[in-house]
Amino acid sequence: MKVCGQNIRKIRRSKDFTQEYMAFEMGISQKAYSDIENSKVKINLDILTKISNILEIKPSDICSISHKCGNDGSDDRYQSLLEYMKNNNISIPEEYL
Repeated sequence: MKVCGQNIRKIRRSKDFTQEYMAFEMGISQKAYSDIENSKVKINLDILTKISNILEIKPSDICSISHKCGNDGSDDRYQSLLEYMKNNNISIPEEYL
């Protein structure tokens, strides 16, 4: 979950939002919000949904499997699989494109 907190911080900063703003929007203290970014608390679905709504992103942009995997080649394998499916006229569901 440490990666999720780091991703939240990075996205928040890219939007020029302060921790105080995020905390206010979530209805929590700045300290409680800081604990989320510093991975001192587990991020549950409610927290993830609130944060993603404020940042106007998908929850998967914060805590997707690809973020957890880092650069272990899983993304390359995924792209290769998609390429194979396209080249062999295998239908690909919209959500995977």
